[in-house]
Amino acid sequence: MISIIAWRNVWRNKLRSSVIILAITLGIWSGMIIVGLMTGMTSERLHSAVAYETSHIQIHKPKFLDNTELQYFIPNADSIMEVIRKNPKVTATSSRLITGGMANTAYTGTGIVIMGINPEKEKTVTEIFKTIPDSNGTYFKTKKRYPVVIGQNLAKKLKAKLKSKIVLTFQDAEGNLTGGAFRVVGIYKTNNSMFDETNLFVKKRDLAKLLGISDKAAHEIAIMTNGLDLVAPVKNQISKQFPNLLVQQWEDIQPDLSMVNEYMKAMFFIFMMIILLALGFAIVNTMLMAILERTRELGMLMAVGMNKRKIFNMIMFETAYLTIIGGIVGMILSFLTLHYLSANGLDLSIFAQGLESVGYPSIIYPDVTLSDYLYLTIMIIFTGMLASVYPARKALKKNPSEAIRTL
Repeated sequence: MISIIAWRNVWRNKLRSSVIILAITLGIWSGMIIVGLMTGMTSERLHSAVAYETSHIQIHKPKFLDNTELQYFIPNADSIMEVIRKNPKVTATSSRLITGGMANTAYTGTGIVIMGINPEKEKTVTEIFKTIPDSNGTYFKTKKRYPVVIGQNLAKKLKAKLKSKIVLTFQDAEGNLTGGAFRVVGIYKTNNSMFDETNLFVKKRDLAKLLGISDKAAHEIAIMTNGLDLVAPVKNQISKQFPNLLVQQWEDIQPDLSMVNEYMKAMFFIFMMIILLALGFAIVNTMLMAILERTRELGMLMAVGMNKRKIFNMIMFETAYLTIIGGIVGMILSFLTLHYLSANGLDLSIFAQGLESVGYPSIIYPDVTLSDYLYLTIMIIFTGMLASVYPARKALKKNPSEAIRTL
């Protein structure tokens, strides 16, 4: 009975109830959209970093990352990879030779990082090959001598295009200046413009020949596992198997990615608190106005024998109805909007240069889980009920005789 009375009371002032429901709806909708986009950006940045830059795990000689000198290579890289591939949690491995040098064309030159790779094995640990459109060549599908794949930004900087000749110069194993003329066979473009501008890829055997070291050696071994949750245990296993090598997971290689994840979680919490506080104040204000307008009515109810508990419950029910209606409508709108954006993405091409300079894509696809919806739903209901306690207690403090005489 009390619940029915409360439902009717909600719609006695349709305008006020509609305003508070709209406020709750917009708060939830905007909150879920922003959280979804923030989570989507973080997820895409993590995916891009793993897929194009770090893989899940990398192995180096301990001194290589400190000096990145040619001499700090792993001589038995192939045999190490054979051992690692026996781990059922590992899906792929690939070895790389890495050296710094200069890239020169007929127009200009710039400093670069040269990655010597086995193209077929590299496809299993990175997705660079997926970022080369048909119009920009291929991923080493050529019989040309000394092929090279470069980033789009580097191509612009060097004024190079497909079939252009690029002269790479660097030091060999003896410390002598060496190099070779390479032909551009592919131009890739990732979400990270800085990566594209500094990294180019050549065949490992070509680079090994010019460096004067064995093509079975490597400066870096990249590893992919069956999932992110398996990265840490696989890393620990490999560290025990090869204690003289430095084994790092993606969080160690790029600690900023882990910090971004933690930052986004903190922002999610802060943003939700702001929305819930605004929701709480709106409910308190609305219910206090309703109680003020109904002072005489509440006094009459108490005078004819309705106990304070029922009045308290009535006000709590009214708040619950407003909160639940606004919450449901907000969730439905959020779901529809996020579903559309998940399929089509939010195009931020106008900010593409700034976003890609720090590794974020210009098209954002939101990422919201069922737990996010459930968490927000529970928090909204809890906030609404908590916010209604003060107005309800305020109503109970009224003296029936004084309340009845209120105009």
